[in-house]
Amino acid sequence: MGYARAGHVTVKAHSRETQNEKNINKDIATEVPVALVYNGVAHAVMMVTPLDLEDFALGFSMSEGIIEHTEDMLSIEIREEDKGLLLTMQIPEESFIGVLRRKRNLTGSTSCSLCGIESLEEAIRPISSIQSNLKIPFSAIYKAYGNLHEYQPEKLITGAVHGAAFVDTEGNIILAREDVGRHNALDKVIGAATKENIDPQSGFVLLTSRCSFEMVQKTVAFGAPVLIAISAPTTLAVELAEDANLTLVALARKENFTVFSHAERIT
Repeated sequence: MGYARAGHVTVKAHSRETQNEKNINKDIATEVPVALVYNGVAHAVMMVTPLDLEDFALGFSMSEGIIEHTEDMLSIEIREEDKGLLLTMQIPEESFIGVLRRKRNLTGSTSCSLCGIESLEEAIRPISSIQSNLKIPFSAIYKAYGNLHEYQPEKLITGAVHGAAFVDTEGNIILAREDVGRHNALDKVIGAATKENIDPQSGFVLLTSRCSFEMVQKTVAFGAPVLIAISAPTTLAVELAEDANLTLVALARKENFTVFSHAERIT
């Protein structure tokens, strides 16, 4: 798998435009199976764009409640296999016991991270309540939206990936990540921000995708008080955001947006 760690690959294709047709080379997004293995035991297989995999490993582990702190990730090793990649992680024994208890043996597609979960209780996990007095001026939302395309090189090349970013209160994008899976892009941001010791309560999360309840779960687990999505939310996302004291903003555009929960943080 020569392109296993690349964000895109060039393939041969055939293009037709009205009466004209030609052979072309086309860049398409890379999507590979990535197996997450904790202390030698396989936990999940996710379909991932194989960029920023260390960030993904850490962010997934934290947003799924497998570990609580960066130092709980003792090691991460990435290995290429014939059919995909292995993310082999070592975590403390007490965290590993929790992995065994919640073992899912799932294959997560790029659109769903819940395939294989065996109970409703496991799907909709209890989440904590955000405690924050953060205020976000509406101008910061407009600024971040206007600049986000500059942080999405793979989308510019392929048109096939989601983006997620962490943004400060002035609308400056601190970091961003891309992936064919929207959940994966958010996990990568969570992992990267955690590694950089960025305070999650110092800004907000910005998504290029719709906002489902898993995105709310992951944002609350991260600790950010505000989540902003370019597309629409689901009913369960709004309900969970309300319960978790998370400000949920969606349908964000250059000059407008809609606040669905805890509007007091938007000034």
